[in-house]
Amino acid sequence: MTVTAHHPTTTITREPKASWAAFAERVRENGQYRTRAEAEQVARTVLSALGGHVTADERVELAAALPEEAARVFASQIPAVRPLTAAGFVDAVAARIDGSTAATARWDVSSVLSVVADLVDEDLTRRVIAQLPPGYALLFGRAQLAPVAGGPEGPAA
Repeated sequence: MTVTAHHPTTTITREPKASWAAFAERVRENGQYRTRAEAEQVARTVLSALGGHVTADERVELAAALPEEAARVFASQIPAVRPLTAAGFVDAVAARIDGSTAATARWDVSSVLSVVADLVDEDLTRRVIAQLPPGYALLFGRAQLAPVAGGPEGPAA
């Protein structure tokens, strides 16, 4: 069901949040997992790992945008004292999944985080990525843009 609020100059449309089953099915399709149960386990592992690394308003907004079960897994984590590099994050996920390697964990992480990025608006995705060390953008299925020499205006003259 779509809820639409009409105002004299603005129409705000809110789509209902995806269910946990729909979220897990998207992860299953994205990661080409054999079963939804496998996709659910991978999603829980990745969301749990991510939950320790996203803070402040972005943590609250991301949790609010996720299906209830995903939000619970994500938000139940204590924030990490020191953020992991993208490679360290992948290694941490690999350590949580039996038989996983860095390559399979990278696939798992990307399979889940790209679904997360597709569920939330682009602004929130950018803000979450900006909070994290370089390299996470690729895990979310986004380009990792390198800063231009001389700042945002371009090369120094």
